Amino acid sequence: MPVPAPVPAPAPAPAFAARTASVQGSPVREILALTERPGVISFAGGLPAPELFDAEGLRAAYDTAFAVSARRALQYSTTEGVPELREAVAARITTRGLATGPDDVLVTSGSQQALTLLTTALVEPGDAVLVENPTYLAALQCFGLAGARVVPVPCDAQGIVPEALAEIVVRERPKLLYTVPTFQNPTGRTLPAARRAAVAEIAGRLGLWLVEDDPYGDLRYEGSDVPWLASHPGAGDRTALLGSFSKVMAPGLRLGWLRAPAGLRRAAVVAKQAADLHTSTVDQLAAAHYLAAVDLDAHLATVRSAYRERRDALLSGLGEALPAGSEWNRPEGGMFVWARLPQEHDAARLLKSALAHDVAFVPGAPFYTGPADPRALRLSFTTHTPQEIAEGLLRLRRATRRG
Repeated sequence: MPVPAPVPAPAPAPAFAARTASVQGSPVREILALTERPGVISFAGGLPAPELFDAEGLRAAYDTAFAVSARRALQYSTTEGVPELREAVAARITTRGLATGPDDVLVTSGSQQALTLLTTALVEPGDAVLVENPTYLAALQCFGLAGARVVPVPCDAQGIVPEALAEIVVRERPKLLYTVPTFQNPTGRTLPAARRAAVAEIAGRLGLWLVEDDPYGDLRYEGSDVPWLASHPGAGDRTALLGSFSKVMAPGLRLGWLRAPAGLRRAAVVAKQAADLHTSTVDQLAAAHYLAAVDLDAHLATVRSAYRERRDALLSGLGEALPAGSEWNRPEGGMFVWARLPQEHDAARLLKSALAHDVAFVPGAPFYTGPADPRALRLSFTTHTPQEIAEGLLRLRRATRRG
C-alpha cells in the first residue's frame, strides 16, 4: 500500500498593511471598557446622558417612517442622502448664519465617517496634515491610517495661534488643517472670532483646505455663538464643515453630515460609494420626521440646562478633588473640562489609583502629537447627575490623597 505523500505546511497569509501596525487603538475606548463594571463613576467618555434622549419622540419618528412608506424606508437610497434630511440640515445651518442649500449637504454615518471621506479624498501617503495640539484622538487615527504626516500647530488657552499656523503652512506645505474650534475635544476651549478670521485668511492666502469639525456647537451654556470658519471671507471655497446628530439626538443613530464646496463634496460622494453606498435609509427618514415633528431647539434647551448644571457641579468640586496646585479651564459649552496636575504628578499614574476607587478620567497624553504633557487630563461632565458627580469627585479626592 503506497505511503501518502506528506502534506506541506500551509504558507502564511500575506501580512497586514503596514499602516495597521503603525496606528494604535484608542486608549479612550480601552479605558471605557475598564469602566463598564458596575459602580464605576466615569468622567472618561464623552457620552451624552441617556436619560435625556427623547426616546418617545424618536420612536414615533421611526413609526412614522414605516407608516408613510415602509418600502422606501427599507430600500436602498442615494449616496448623498434622502432629500428630506438634507433639506432639514441645510435649513438648520442657514439659521445659524451660513447660507446652505440641500445640494450642499452629504449625509454620513456619523461625522467620523465624514472625516474619513475627506481624508480619502484629499490625503496621499506622506502628505502633511495640520492639527491642534492636543486634538481629537480619532482624527489622529484617521490621518495615521491614511499615511499622513501629522504636524501639530501650537495652541494656547484660546486655541490655534495664527502666527504659528502661518509659519508652519509656509514650511510644511500641508494639504489641510483639521480643527474643532468650538468646545474642542479634548480641551473644551473655543477659538475666538478674530483668530477664526485670521485662520481663514491664512488658508486663502497660502492655499490650505480647512476641515472644521463641529459636533458640540449646539451645546453652549453661556456666552455668544462664534461664526463658523466657513462663513469667513476667503474660506468658503476651501472649508469642509462637519456636523453630527450624536450630541443633539442620539449617538446610536450614527448620523452626521458634511457641507463642502461642490468639487470636494463630489469626491467625498465617490469615496462614500466605495465605503458603504449610503447611510441607513430608515435612520435618515426617522431623523427627518423627527426634525419635522419636534422642536429640536426646545429639546436642546432642556439638554443644555442639565449639562450646565453638571458642568458647574464638576467645576465646583475640582479644587478639593485634585492635588493642590492643579489648574483647569471653564468651558462655555461642550462636554469636557481640561485639567493639569502640579509638577511631579502624572495623570496616568493617578488613573490607576482612581480606578481602584471606582472613578475614572482620561489622561491627556494620547491626544498629543509629538511630546505630550503627562500632567494633563480630560474630564467629561455630561453622563452623570450632579449628585453622582459629587460622589465621583469624593472618590477622586481619596485617590489623589492616596497617590
